[in-house]
Amino acid sequence: MAGVWVFAENYEHGLELLQIGRSLADKTGVELTAFACGDKEVGQQYIYYGAHQVFILPPLAEDQPLETYVPAIAEVARQEDPDIFLFAATLRGKEIAARVAARLNTGLCSECIELDIKDNKLEMKRVLYGGAALQTIICKTRPQMATIPVHTFTSVTDLDNTRQGIIKEFDPISSTPVKVRDRQPRAQESGDITRSRVLVCVGRGVEKEEDLKLARELAEILGGDLACTRPIAEELHWMPQETYIGLSGQTVKPELYIGLGISGQIQHTTGIRDSRIICTINKDEDAPIFKISDYGIVGDLYKVVPFLSQELARLKKK
Repeated sequence: MAGVWVFAENYEHGLELLQIGRSLADKTGVELTAFACGDKEVGQQYIYYGAHQVFILPPLAEDQPLETYVPAIAEVARQEDPDIFLFAATLRGKEIAARVAARLNTGLCSECIELDIKDNKLEMKRVLYGGAALQTIICKTRPQMATIPVHTFTSVTDLDNTRQGIIKEFDPISSTPVKVRDRQPRAQESGDITRSRVLVCVGRGVEKEEDLKLARELAEILGGDLACTRPIAEELHWMPQETYIGLSGQTVKPELYIGLGISGQIQHTTGIRDSRIICTINKDEDAPIFKISDYGIVGDLYKVVPFLSQELARLKKK
């Protein structure tokens, strides 16, 4: 029994997994193990944040993809037999998790949003049918594996730099037939909305592309960023794809979310459910989004938003 293991390709996501991993390990009375990709200092930080043991994966060569780690991760898991193995559900994290699960001949529950221990088994919950249903899964094979969407859980915060743990370093990873010939980063036209404290989000209620300036001005006054629903980005192409929120887009957790002209279909609201405050402006008083809003204004956004921006700007000058 090797306890609860977590793998994330970067430090921030690792701290999120340590939070839920620590909770599960405490409930089952086992130890918590984390992986750090090529950085012993990160490994030491993971111990300060609650890991009992950290595996340091060796740095990869420029032409080696992250998936090069799969055989090594699978082999150490086969030898030490963890109870639970959690992966951050980034694009590469999900691929690594699937490959490791296949090598270990075990199940993998993807995109889990809730985890708990019931009758000594890991109970995993994930959203189905565009958010219309919640599926509960229990894996009968070992290890019980799941991928966790980033920002599902808060990062662990109880730092203790006196905490002791075990750090184990892997031997250099042997070469694989897969080589990275070139990297061409995708041009990102906007900031990372998953990190924004304030978001102003536009929907189909905005009639013309040039009208986005109303929402953009409001976002600037509030010191926030502009986001949108899927149709605005994928159908109308008014905004970059990385700015749309929803089940197939970004999941956000701002301090303040303001929705403009958004009806509130489940595909969108799934991505904003963890917002601290949700404010809605919509002329349709029966719009579903009002049901999840902390504050709502029934009115024409073309009248409400300019007035709101004017008043906020006036208050800032005081």
